[in-house]
Amino acid sequence: MPVGVVLRRAPGVTRWAKWSWTVSGLLPAAAAAEWQLLRSEGGVSEYHAATLPLELHRAEAEAYMQALTTNPPSLYVIMRETSEGGFPLEVTLVTASPFEAQDYADSGEELVEKVAMPSGLVAWLREFTLAHFHEEEFKKRRRDKKDVGASEDGIGDPRISQLTDVYRSPALSKRGRVQ
Repeated sequence: MPVGVVLRRAPGVTRWAKWSWTVSGLLPAAAAAEWQLLRSEGGVSEYHAATLPLELHRAEAEAYMQALTTNPPSLYVIMRETSEGGFPLEVTLVTASPFEAQDYADSGEELVEKVAMPSGLVAWLREFTLAHFHEEEFKKRRRDKKDVGASEDGIGDPRISQLTDVYRSPALSKRGRVQ
């Protein structure tokens, strides 16, 4: 489903940042647009920055369930700073997976913003997730039959005669070594 990303540009609150950019909304089933001015009022402007496809994959149904359980349900917008064009940000991805968003946030090269999902997208995502989500059954791991209480006399081969070995048990030297 195509999703439009609305970015808000407001004057910066510090002298080091001239502008403050935030994601102010999402437009489900939006037409293609590139930095179309939606409104401007009192130095604050909102732009329909980009329209990107929101792709859902069956394998990520568990991640989508996680996104639906947050309050409020959210999508994640991934942006990258750019010097090309007249705007400092490039919207690269819209995802419903918090796990994928975390991967992008960990890289440190992209900006990740969590945005509340419109109610139409919540219903669409919930329907897809419930159709494909299968909770995995917990299986307790069992130990092997191997004896874990066995003692080890030392490190190395006991058949090799050594004068001193800090890891070898003194009892081993009294019993005699195998030659």
